[in-house]
Amino acid sequence: MASIPTAHGYVASNEEACVNDKIVNNVGNHMHWPFDELVDLSVPISRDLPVSWPGHHGFEHTKWRSFNAGDFYQTSYFTMDEHCGTHCDAPAHFMRPEEFEGSCYYGDLLPLDMMHGPLKIIDVRPLRATSHDGISPEIEPEVIQSWEHSHQSVESGDIVVFFTGWDRFLSDSGTRHLYVDGPVVEKNAPGWPVPSIATIDYLHDKGVHCFGIDTPSMGASQGGMALHRHALSKSLIFVEGLANLDLVPSTGYHFMFLPVKLELSTGCPGRAIAIGVHS
Repeated sequence: MASIPTAHGYVASNEEACVNDKIVNNVGNHMHWPFDELVDLSVPISRDLPVSWPGHHGFEHTKWRSFNAGDFYQTSYFTMDEHCGTHCDAPAHFMRPEEFEGSCYYGDLLPLDMMHGPLKIIDVRPLRATSHDGISPEIEPEVIQSWEHSHQSVESGDIVVFFTGWDRFLSDSGTRHLYVDGPVVEKNAPGWPVPSIATIDYLHDKGVHCFGIDTPSMGASQGGMALHRHALSKSLIFVEGLANLDLVPSTGYHFMFLPVKLELSTGCPGRAIAIGVHS
C-alpha cells in the first residue's frame, strides 16, 4: 500500500488521504453548519509511531479477511492499550474504587459534557529550554496568570490545553525516540513540560474540569502518579496525546473530545477536534 505525507509529516495511506486529506477541514462554505473549520487534534494510531506507553501493550493491527486472500470483503482486528494515541484518563487509571468518592469511575461513564467547551491554548514551549534529561519542567500558576494578562481570563467551563509542540517528534522517524522512550526509559532526552498540582488547583478553582496536552502524559516523565491521583480524585479529565495545536489560535475555538465507549475502562482513545465557530 503506497503511503503519502500529511500536513505535518505523518504517514497516511492513499485511501485515508482521499477521505481526509487535510488536518484542517474548511466546512462552512458548502455545508450549513454553525462553524467554519474543523482541526484534527489527534495523533494517528500506527505500529510505526510510539503512541503507547513504554512497557505497555503496543498497537497491533492484523488482517482478518482480505481481497488478496480470496475473500469478498475486507476487515481487520486490532489490540492496544486503553491509553494509546490521543486518549482520556478515567479515575480507575490510578485510583482504587474505595478511594474514589465520585460516580464516574470508569471511562465509559465519563460525562461527555465535560469534554467540550471554549478552547484556551496556553503556549508553554519556552519551558522546554529549562528541561533536563528525563526530567519534566513544571508549568506553574504564574505562567497561566501571565497568559491571562496577555490574552483573556480563563473562565468556568473552558477547556485548557497546554501547547508544548511535543507531537512534532512523531513526524520524523529520526526523532520519534524523543517522544517518550528517551525521556522515560533511556533518560537521555529532555522531559516534556507538565502542569504542577498548584496549576491544576488554580484552574480548577476557576471552573476548569477538562485539561489537554500534546505530550504522552499530563504527568512528568520522571513520574506522574501524584498529579494524576490529585486530579482524578476531583473527577477532572485529562486528554493526552493531542497534536496540531499550532494550527489553532489561542482563543476563539471550541474543543471536543469523544472517547470510545469502552465499558469498565481505565481510559479511552478517541478523536479530538478544534472547531472554529462563526463569529
